[in-house]
Amino acid sequence: MQNAPLLISGILAHAARAHADREIVSRLVGEPLWRYDYAGLASRAAQAATMLRGLGIEAGDCVSSLAWNTHRHYELFFAVPGIGAVLHTANPRLSDEQIVYTINHAGSQVLLFDSSFAECVARLRPRLDNIRHFIELAVHPVSAMADVQGYERLIAAAAPLDWPQFDENSGAVLCYTSGTTGDPKGVLYSHRSVVLHAMAAGLSGAFGLSAFDCIMPCSSLYHGTAWGLPYAAAINGCKFVLPCDRMDGPSLQELIQSEGVTISGGVPTIWTMYLTHLERSGEDAGTLARLVIGGSAVPRAMAETFQTRYGVAVCQLWGMTETSPLGVVATPTPRLAGRGPQAVNDTVWTRQGRLQFGIELRVVDEQGHELPRDGVSAGRLKVRGPWTVERYYRSETSALDEDGWFDTGDIATLDADGFMRITDRSKDVIKSGGEWVSSIDIENVAAACPGVKVAAVVGVFHPKWEERPLLVIEPHADAEVTAESVLAHLEPNIVKWWMPDAVVFDAVPLTATGKIDKKVLRERYRDHLLDKPLNAANQ
Repeated sequence: MQNAPLLISGILAHAARAHADREIVSRLVGEPLWRYDYAGLASRAAQAATMLRGLGIEAGDCVSSLAWNTHRHYELFFAVPGIGAVLHTANPRLSDEQIVYTINHAGSQVLLFDSSFAECVARLRPRLDNIRHFIELAVHPVSAMADVQGYERLIAAAAPLDWPQFDENSGAVLCYTSGTTGDPKGVLYSHRSVVLHAMAAGLSGAFGLSAFDCIMPCSSLYHGTAWGLPYAAAINGCKFVLPCDRMDGPSLQELIQSEGVTISGGVPTIWTMYLTHLERSGEDAGTLARLVIGGSAVPRAMAETFQTRYGVAVCQLWGMTETSPLGVVATPTPRLAGRGPQAVNDTVWTRQGRLQFGIELRVVDEQGHELPRDGVSAGRLKVRGPWTVERYYRSETSALDEDGWFDTGDIATLDADGFMRITDRSKDVIKSGGEWVSSIDIENVAAACPGVKVAAVVGVFHPKWEERPLLVIEPHADAEVTAESVLAHLEPNIVKWWMPDAVVFDAVPLTATGKIDKKVLRERYRDHLLDKPLNAANQ
C-alpha cells in the first residue's frame, strides 16, 4: 500500500477540493462579520504560511497565538503546522504569570494576537523572552507598541506556498493544561495524532458530522483545539461559524438563527446562559439540533429542558488536554435503544460517554488491579491510545505507568455497555467517616433546584467525620433561593449521609477552562464547619 504521511495540510487540501464553496462565517473584534469558504481558507492559510517563513520561522519553531474563535485564528491552525512549525494556542484566561510561563516554556518566536489583547501583550512584553515579532490579527492594528505589524497587510504581500511533506510524527499544536497546581503542563500534539483524532471525532458514535451540518464551536480554539472541531469540520465539509469572544445567550442565538447552526459544543456555563436567554425572550432554538457539552458534568435538568422544551438533543463529552481532548461521547447504541427512550435518556444524560475507537479505558483500585465493568465499582480512570499524551512537553520522564496507561486523575465507573461515568476528580473526592461521597452526583441534583445557576460541592474539614460536603450555590440574578429549599430538593434524591452539612450562597469561581475551581472554594471555606452544629442526619 502507498505510504502517505498524515499531515494537517492534507486536511486543508481535501476541504479545498471536496468542499470548496462550503461557507465559513466569523465574528471579529471591532470588525464586521467575515464570510468566505474552504477555498478561501486554503488560500489565506497558504499566504500566512509564506509570511511566517519570511519572518524566519522554520520547521520545529514555535509560534504563539493569543486569540478568540475567529477565522484568522482558524487560519493559523493550518498555516503554522503546515510548514512544520508548532502552534501554541496561549490561554488568555490564565493569569499573567501563567501566560508568560507558557509562551516562554514553548520557546515561541512570534506572537499573533487579537486586538482586544493589545494592552495585555504590551503589559507582558518585557517578560516574553524569545518573541521577535508581534503581529496583531487585524486590518488596522490598535496596539500602541511601535513595532507591531498588521496580519492583513503581511499576508496580502505573501504568495501562497505549496505545502511541504515531512514526518507525520512531527509536532503540530502545543496546548497547556490549566495548571490546577504548579505550572501548566504542555501537551504537544503530532500531525498524526491530530488527523486520527479529527477523523474519529466525526464518526457516528462521536459527533456524527456530515457536510449538511453547520458547526459553531463554543469551546475555545485555544483550549484543546476546541475539541478538535476545526479539523473535524474541514474533513467533513461542515459549514463553520466562529463566534469570536461573544458567548452570551443573545449573541449565540443571533448566529444560530441567521446561519442555521445545527450543532455546537461548550462548557455547561455557556448553555446555562443560553437557556436563560431563551426562557426570557420566548424564542425557540431554531435549527439547533445537537449540543455536545463537556468540561464538567451536565446537569440532568439542563439536558431535559433542551430536549423536551426545545427539541435539542444533548450528550456529554469527557476528555482532557492530554487526550487531544476527545475521550468519550455519550451517544446511544442499538442495545441501549432497545430498552426504550427512558433508558436512553437515563444513560446519555448521566454518563460522560462510551468507548470510542482510538481510546482504551480501564478503571483500577488503589493497588492497581482492574475493576469489573459493572457500572458500580469506582476507581482511578486510566487511558491509552494514539492521541493520548506519552510525556509532557520538555519533560524527560514518561507520564505513563509501566503498562503504558495514563492516569487521568478522575474517579470513574465503566459498565457492560461501554459507558463511563465520572464520580469525581481524585483530588475532589470527599471521604467522610471512611465512606466516599460523590460531589458530582450532589451537584447534578442541586443544579435542578429552581433558581440555581451553578452548584458546587467541596469537602471541608469536620471535627467528627474528618470531612463533610459543603454545597456552594450561585443563584440566578432574579431568583429567590434558600438553603432550606435546596436541602428539601436534595433530600429525596440523594442518600441520607450525602446531605451537605451547610449551604452557602456565593459566586462560584471558574478555572481558565470554564470548570468550577474547587481548590479556591476548598481554601475559602476550609474552616466553615468548625463552629457549626452537626447535621442531624449525620450525627
